[in-house]
Amino acid sequence: MLAQIIGLDHIVIAVRDLDRAADDWRRLGFTLSPRGTHSAHMGSGNYTIMFGDDYLELLGVLAPTPANTSLRDFLADREGIERAAFTARSAQAGAAELQARGIAASEPLDFGRPVDLPDGGRGQARFRTFNWPAPENRHELRLFACEHQTREVVWIPQLQIHANGAQRILRIEVIAADPAASAARMGHLIDQMPQAGSDGSWSVPSGEQRAQFVFMSRATLAARYPSIAIDALPDQGAAVLVLQVQDITKAAKAAGNAAPSVDETGKRVVIGPEQANGLALVFET
Repeated sequence: MLAQIIGLDHIVIAVRDLDRAADDWRRLGFTLSPRGTHSAHMGSGNYTIMFGDDYLELLGVLAPTPANTSLRDFLADREGIERAAFTARSAQAGAAELQARGIAASEPLDFGRPVDLPDGGRGQARFRTFNWPAPENRHELRLFACEHQTREVVWIPQLQIHANGAQRILRIEVIAADPAASAARMGHLIDQMPQAGSDGSWSVPSGEQRAQFVFMSRATLAARYPSIAIDALPDQGAAVLVLQVQDITKAAKAAGNAAPSVDETGKRVVIGPEQANGLALVFET
């Protein structure tokens, strides 16, 4: 287990129309932050959906720059889960820890963005990040770590209350040609032991009781979620986001027409990729 990496911090959902995506996620029962604008160098903007320890980030391109080339390349193919971030105690020490294990982590980078606060004021969110090496397989998740230097202007209490009762990220489910091999690669990168599932899936904990990554074949995913239009999901890559909610019936009601009822298990609400920017969204208690 890595000493400097706490566990999953947030996932990045790449979207082509940032403001339209924000409206769509509001209709699913989420409270969104005001739109953030990154530096001119980064050329991107975002909305966040905050939970207790982790969050979702809707990320879009505002102006093409060299810094957002990988995001634009992803969006040329599809929308959906593009990156996963881990919480770093110290980005400097975390990068050094990976480098000592033979993993070519990038040197840390400092950046920030302005934040509109609930009292009408304005703050500055500051982060220090580093990247794991870019995956050779373009379908694999890009990974980075984030040291939050101003948590008080990101984890704002009012933004953590959602009409659908969402509380945290439980799982990121990934379609893989070879689930065992993909899980082994992820486990190596974050120093966690993969665990075999009874249905042929493989799970990798992110650490500190945070979300799990679960790798499975396309057939296994289709069997798990028979109501999903499987053809609308990528052939490979992160495909399903599972969130914990307080009450299934409440979550279904908040999502409205996108999820008219609890599914056949009676324990979850499943929203198809056509309603959630290319990923399947699942609510579970």
